[in-house]
Amino acid sequence: MARVVHSYDDPERFVAGTVGEPGARTFFLQARAGQRLTSVACEKEQVMALAERLDVMLDEVARRFDRDPVTPTGVDDTAPLEQPIEEEFRAGTMTLAWEADAERVVIEVFAVVTGEQADFEEETDPVTAAMESDDAEVFVVRITEEQARAFARRAVALVASGRPSCPFCGRPIDADGHICPRANGYRRHLPE
Repeated sequence: MARVVHSYDDPERFVAGTVGEPGARTFFLQARAGQRLTSVACEKEQVMALAERLDVMLDEVARRFDRDPVTPTGVDDTAPLEQPIEEEFRAGTMTLAWEADAERVVIEVFAVVTGEQADFEEETDPVTAAMESDDAEVFVVRITEEQARAFARRAVALVASGRPSCPFCGRPIDADGHICPRANGYRRHLPE
């Protein structure tokens, strides 16, 4: 079976978004170019790590090329994910690169490799297996610095919009409170 590549060069839209209520949200990376739409499910931590690494990489690009960091212009994209949201695959390994000639950020998201796929060569570690497996799907997006900064800004706000953290233990607080280990098992609620 051949590798399926969902590739977008300068998509019209590349965003992170969610489906569901805080505490039960599913996170997606989504790209659109014309009528093509690709949605890849991922973890909240992957979205946050991607946003943080994009900012770090773009700061380094600006430093190395001795220029001011690019900031998004215009209105932030706060629109929901586009419909229909059809999960192509679940994100596993992600890579991030800078194409200096084209001045583009390249994001590659590889599908989670199942046990059967990872076993194709026993001594291969799972990360290498995901990147070397011929039948692992991959989502490739090439975007401008401005698009990358806008993606990162939206992703950080998206992650922060979830359940608030308990000021005592740092765990998320549901609408009906949570059992806080720092309160000896008593239920803590958000201060009003």
